Amino acid sequence: MEHRHHRLQNHPVSANVEAAGADRFRQWSLQETKEFLSIRAELDQSFMETKRNKLLWEVISTRMRDKGYNRSAEQCKCKWKNLVTRYKGCGSIEAEDARQQFPFYDDLQAILTARMQSNLCSESEGGGGGGGGATRITSAASDEEEDTEENELDNTKYSVRMKKKVKTGGTRTSGGNNDIKEMLEDFMRQQLNMEMQWREAFQSRENERRSKEIEWRQTMEALENERMMMERQWREREEQRRIREEARAEKRDALITVLLNKLRREGQM
Repeated sequence: MEHRHHRLQNHPVSANVEAAGADRFRQWSLQETKEFLSIRAELDQSFMETKRNKLLWEVISTRMRDKGYNRSAEQCKCKWKNLVTRYKGCGSIEAEDARQQFPFYDDLQAILTARMQSNLCSESEGGGGGGGGATRITSAASDEEEDTEENELDNTKYSVRMKKKVKTGGTRTSGGNNDIKEMLEDFMRQQLNMEMQWREAFQSRENERRSKEIEWRQTMEALENERMMMERQWREREEQRRIREEARAEKRDALITVLLNKLRREGQM
């Protein structure tokens, strides 16, 4: 009896553990990840301005539940780190290929680019002395919980240049504006190069599509010409057959007429 009671008590506990484990390893859907990135983008500035951000991940978890997705703060944090890791892994390939391999490439790029621009604006407002924005990044990176997250910004392909130039310009106010201008120009050049590569890839695909379309049209025209030639030959054969049939019919009628006339003369005699 006691053994049965003990088993009944343990059953709901094991069921809860199994449910929790299943929920922990449940795959993120495409729409769920999009919603998560949208919320994370809205709070990115808050992540940059605060040192302790456990509360922010709780806020994200709550807002995800409001949208119908049951995700804990720890799951959201791990998902963000995984997404940034995948984004950094796309740094050595073309943007178009990266978008095909990683469907959230544009979302991550928008968040990190907006973050970098915000830091540049903060540096500009601070006199180019490498104060406010850089200090916030450094202090946030020193937190053990967010060490990986802040290093994500440092490891992006634009932020490395920004960090180096801010450090070199921190000792002189007069050169800070020039450094910021150079960083902005460098960023614009990167964007223009990416756009040019995209346009070249698009033009290449468009030329290939047009070439295939022309080839298809030529093939269709050749088939149509062949069909028309075969139809013309068939009509010519039919015309010749009709002429032969008419000639045979005329000969037959003439022969029948001769026989009838002969029979009529013999009957009269």
